[in-house]
Amino acid sequence: MNIILFDPKEIRDELLPLCFTRPVGDIRFGIMTIKEKWERALPGNYSWLTVDYLQKKYKFKKEEDNIFIAANVCPSLMLAAEVASLELYEALILNDKVIAYRGSYDTFSTMRIKKKTESQSEAVTIEHVWDIFMKNNIALEHDFRIITENRESQPVSDTVNIIGERYFPDGTPKLFIEEGVTMEYVNINLKNGPVYIGKDVEIQEGSSIRAPFAACEHSVVNLNTKIYGATTLGPYCKVGGELNNVIMFGYSNKAHDGFLGNAVIGEWCNLGAGTNMSNLKNDYSEIKLWNYRQYRFVKTGLQFCGLIMGDHSKAGINTMFNTATLVGVGCNIFGAGFPRTFIASFSEGGNAGFTDVIPSKFFQAAQRMMSRRNIELTDIDKEVLETIFHNTIDNRMH
Repeated sequence: MNIILFDPKEIRDELLPLCFTRPVGDIRFGIMTIKEKWERALPGNYSWLTVDYLQKKYKFKKEEDNIFIAANVCPSLMLAAEVASLELYEALILNDKVIAYRGSYDTFSTMRIKKKTESQSEAVTIEHVWDIFMKNNIALEHDFRIITENRESQPVSDTVNIIGERYFPDGTPKLFIEEGVTMEYVNINLKNGPVYIGKDVEIQEGSSIRAPFAACEHSVVNLNTKIYGATTLGPYCKVGGELNNVIMFGYSNKAHDGFLGNAVIGEWCNLGAGTNMSNLKNDYSEIKLWNYRQYRFVKTGLQFCGLIMGDHSKAGINTMFNTATLVGVGCNIFGAGFPRTFIASFSEGGNAGFTDVIPSKFFQAAQRMMSRRNIELTDIDKEVLETIFHNTIDNRMH
């Protein structure tokens, strides 16, 4: 079966800046990315249908007979069965939107539909950037059950203090530990859900974790860290201080003291020592957040929202972020005081103002950071980032 995850344009624009550097299906949500969820739920040959400048990195493969799936929709057993049973030129509808379609690329692009079927599943979808942290508890428990099904956890050390029942009412364990984990003298509270500790993760002594929580492979939780759910650490992340309902996609660091809450952090980001952010306005009013699609601040209906940060952005020591700050790709933020709450991609500065990041300087820093994880900044990566840079400059001029 040839399966293509497509990016609905309005949804992709709602999920910027996180989707400047990736298709929607490459977002980490829960424990896995959305693509990884679908690969488990519906085996097949997967590819991507996204914006042109990302297609060199995220390949698109079409055949005469394809299944197209909206990449912002997460699979359930029922939804996967509905998609698998689609007939040729049949569309699956959820909330008046096409979430899956079977046919050729030409018939999909022209929406040649012979039959419409309403989905009966209660699918979890990402419609706005804040959905990633708001719905992370649901996605995390769903992924936990799939990843750990019919598998046996590594034993937990006697020095680890477990609070709450260790099993769900159906008998499923709430704590799962992969091979190679280092974890001693840690507090884990399982009252609100599961905790997943991935391969070769290190959780240092004195740390306290409240479920739901997931630490993906090779991530590190530093000494005396306090973590509230629902929080996900992607691969090779390092955290310290205090976190509350945070998703870090991967390879990003917040290694020192400071608060991060109701936040989504992309890949290759670094928050310096003492970096803090607000996730609640002093007057408790509804939060507004910058929206790329409407190109203005929009009401979110939220009372809590912290930092949304695109890939390759950095914050110097003691940086302070105000409630609902959105930072683009490749930014470098430093200095005293609060910077503005929308920082465009490839901006450098702080409260005193911003200038454009010099691309050559940015690539040198990115290469140095990535080489520490033995990962190369490829020519295709550079093309993607250069496109984002030029598009950002063009938008400023217009």
